[in-house]
Amino acid sequence: MEYLLLIIIGILLLIIFGLFAKICFLRRSAHEIADAFRDRLTTDTNTLINISTRDSCMRKLAAEINVQLRLLRKERQRYQQGDLELKEAVTNISHDLRTPLTAINGYLDLLQHEEKSKDVQRYISQIQNRTEVLKSMTEELFRYSVVTSSQELKLERMDIVRALEESLLSFYAVLQEKGIQPEIRLPEQPVFCELDAGAVNRIFSNIISNVLKYSDGDLSVIMTDNGDITFTNTAHNLTAVTVGRLFNRFYTVEASRNSTGLGLSIAKLLIERMGGSIEAVYNNDKLQIKIRFVK
Repeated sequence: MEYLLLIIIGILLLIIFGLFAKICFLRRSAHEIADAFRDRLTTDTNTLINISTRDSCMRKLAAEINVQLRLLRKERQRYQQGDLELKEAVTNISHDLRTPLTAINGYLDLLQHEEKSKDVQRYISQIQNRTEVLKSMTEELFRYSVVTSSQELKLERMDIVRALEESLLSFYAVLQEKGIQPEIRLPEQPVFCELDAGAVNRIFSNIISNVLKYSDGDLSVIMTDNGDITFTNTAHNLTAVTVGRLFNRFYTVEASRNSTGLGLSIAKLLIERMGGSIEAVYNNDKLQIKIRFVK
């Protein structure tokens, strides 16, 4: 009887040991699949997920994931190709528009020296205004194509307090023309970060230009001692939905048709490439653009 009991206990121990080994093999396979899946998502490779176990269920799971990875890679390639073609098209279009616009501006300047009636003068002024808008939009498209095609930023130690001051001063005349008296609160001490000076100037310029488009006559610029910056202005013509789309490429609010909708998109792209972050918040008719650089 005792001998039979020992046999039963031995069999149970063998079963338990076998199940434990099976679980260990399955856990190892799951980790292999997870690690391989993470690697395939972050690298451009055709290598399939391969696992060491011979378990049919785990191998079937790996095979199904490989099928989806192939589909995902095809979609990624389509997106990258489409994005590349879009950038090339934007570059070519903006470049091709420059020559005729320059010629049009030249002829309009010549017309200013000719005798003309008041009606003709009014028409010419309207043409000049529309031409300048089109020229500005063309330049913005060209800058976007340059920014998106650039691979490297030259990071250097710079004072973002001074950079912001210079950007605000460059817009002083335009702010005064629109009757905007900005409230500015900046740290008294320099705030240094490793950033690309040209990119930072472009970011501030695009954000302030956005304020000029949507502001109802006010602007607040506040920078904390750690370098976080908040631009605030009243904008009754916006909504939470439109604000949520401000960073989308080519998105423009209905009230601002003289824009390509690339200004904030470029700012977001540059900030993220330097490791920072930007967000838009809309509350009680107040639009806030918040920037954080990595120190």
